[in-house]
Amino acid sequence: MSNYKFTVSELKQNIEKLVIGDKVSLSGEIFTARDAAHKRFFSLIEEGKSLPVEISGGVVYYAGPTPAPEGKVIGSCGPTTSGRMDKFAPKLLDMGLLAMIGKGERSAEVRDAVVRNKAVYFCAIGGAGALAADCIKSCEVIAFEDLGCESVKKLTISDFPLIVANDCHGGDIFSAGREKYSE
Repeated sequence: MSNYKFTVSELKQNIEKLVIGDKVSLSGEIFTARDAAHKRFFSLIEEGKSLPVEISGGVVYYAGPTPAPEGKVIGSCGPTTSGRMDKFAPKLLDMGLLAMIGKGERSAEVRDAVVRNKAVYFCAIGGAGALAADCIKSCEVIAFEDLGCESVKKLTISDFPLIVANDCHGGDIFSAGREKYSE
């Protein structure tokens, strides 16, 4: 396992060196989207319309940040369970999505799409949303404002701590962990 420090723009050229268990400190622009936003993305795709974010080369964080308290950029911003986006992820990966950030295991279809598209799935630390918020330097609602905390937001992050959970070589930290501890 290695430790890396990348910007979002450096991630694509370095993605093949990442393996499960690697720690990555990520900086740059990412966007948030949860269940409701993904449903709207797919409605737009079905209608042949453009998405409100650039999927190709993008990083989506499965999070619904709380409102910012006085003097802060954002409220608590921890990851949500990624499996709820599994029915949407393969299509977005095929459209060029580079990375996903969330928590929990992904389906075989998502893992296959990660490999097929040379992408990566990162886990962020669940239950530490207030600490994650300290790594967020700006937050701007860019789509679906009516969804409140589930609106799509553009975040600028700095040294956001992540762990590679699914790599583009087929590695899966969850199955590897079960195998290791079943011995």
